[in-house]
Amino acid sequence: MTVHGCTTEIIKLRSMNKKSSVRRILSIFLCLSGFVFPVKSQTPADSVIVHWDKVEAVSKTTPTLQVVEMPRLRFPADVHDHIFKALKELGADYVRYVPWFPYPRLAVAELKPPTKTETFWDFTYLDSTMKAFMEATSGHSVVINFSTIPAWMWKTDAPVTYPDDPYTPAWNYNQGASLRDTSMQELAAYYVRLFSWYTKGGFTDELGKFHKSGLFYKIPYWEVLNEPDLEHNISPQVYTRIYDAVAGALKKISPQTKFVGITIAYNNNPEWFEYFLNPKNHRPGIPLDAISYHHYSTPSGPKQTVDQWQYIFFDRADDFLHRVRYIESIRKRLSPETITTVNEIGTIINELPTKEYFSLSGALYAYMFLELTKLGIDGAGESQLVGFPTMFPDVSMTNWESGQPNARYWVLKLIKDNLGPGDKLVETFQTNGGFVSQAYITAGGKKLLLINQRNREIRVKLPEDMKGAIADASDVSTNENPPAREVLPDNEIVLKPFAVTVIRLQTVTNNKK
Repeated sequence: MTVHGCTTEIIKLRSMNKKSSVRRILSIFLCLSGFVFPVKSQTPADSVIVHWDKVEAVSKTTPTLQVVEMPRLRFPADVHDHIFKALKELGADYVRYVPWFPYPRLAVAELKPPTKTETFWDFTYLDSTMKAFMEATSGHSVVINFSTIPAWMWKTDAPVTYPDDPYTPAWNYNQGASLRDTSMQELAAYYVRLFSWYTKGGFTDELGKFHKSGLFYKIPYWEVLNEPDLEHNISPQVYTRIYDAVAGALKKISPQTKFVGITIAYNNNPEWFEYFLNPKNHRPGIPLDAISYHHYSTPSGPKQTVDQWQYIFFDRADDFLHRVRYIESIRKRLSPETITTVNEIGTIINELPTKEYFSLSGALYAYMFLELTKLGIDGAGESQLVGFPTMFPDVSMTNWESGQPNARYWVLKLIKDNLGPGDKLVETFQTNGGFVSQAYITAGGKKLLLINQRNREIRVKLPEDMKGAIADASDVSTNENPPAREVLPDNEIVLKPFAVTVIRLQTVTNNKK
């Protein structure tokens, strides 16, 4: 501190209260004694250390997403085209498609029960999006889930009504906890006909009439219901009977199809896993190919912003990951051949999102993908391709007004294009927190994944061999644009707020003969 600075401190002392003046006197004393106050310098970079020769795990995890049927997938035409163009260009495997109950006319093929003289099969609205989805995912595996059972198959106090307008939501459509046909033959027959419409060219209805579709899609995976613990509040025992009825019937007409079960929203009840994964609780011959369940990070209270969510979302993710470890111990004990997919991963804030929120949500997905990879989970599905105001805009991966991808999409594409099954995770250390790092040896070379969990820039010192490496990053500055690319001039990088970055080491070739 200079003499001028000491003089300034003395002037300030005159206006101080007693408590503050004691501190000020101490400051003046140190100043006059020649004590030099340290000047704040640039924050030193955190460091990442990689041991490329120490492989810790081999990835089984496929990065993917879910597509939920809703009006915004259908119109306006330019939005529809952009959304499905983005899905096609993503090129993901195991993409999940769910026609969902709030829009019964878009999700249910037989809205009325058959009579002695008439049936009411109608695929008018179901087919258009299904066709667009199958075309966009052509050449890739899919998981189909027509999750909504016709309301008339459930025991209810009164007939369940629904709007004439197919695009008006009916949140009360899912009612009842017991099927009217306890043998579940009626339910199984519905799904056989629905499945046959899309895979066998058509089906014969309850009155013996053949309905021709001309469709012969390959459906490698069929998921049985969606969030049964929430949508119908049924027990693991009832769900298991439904699963057996549906999977058993479909297996007879499509032996190559595999089935995904459980599909619950909340994973804090181990009974679901203990009961369903025990082969003794299933009919003989019923396959237990795969299970799925979901996670959404949410705020811990009202009036929070990104400044709080940047901590809360990752804390909630860590809580979920603890449960995943416990669920995996149950699976390995009861049905070790069954694979696991967490096929809805996202964040929900119940308000219109900002670009900062979308980048944070993208970083959360990247973190979940990494941690699920370490746990040996087979699939990590981001939720969802599109949402819009009144229908979960906070989980949308595309702009619902233009159809253009947002940061959540670009993070998934960045991961999918660089990381996946077969990659070797090598020993990676870092100093301090606020970001996450993991190095990989992939078929495309050595790579480093960096995830900034904070709403601030973070300087990171990289291993020396990363000078000249290529870094691709999605963050708040790229927003609805593809990840920004730079060639690192040295072994340091600045991670922008909520950046998800993949660094690829340049392959050095020797041209000498």
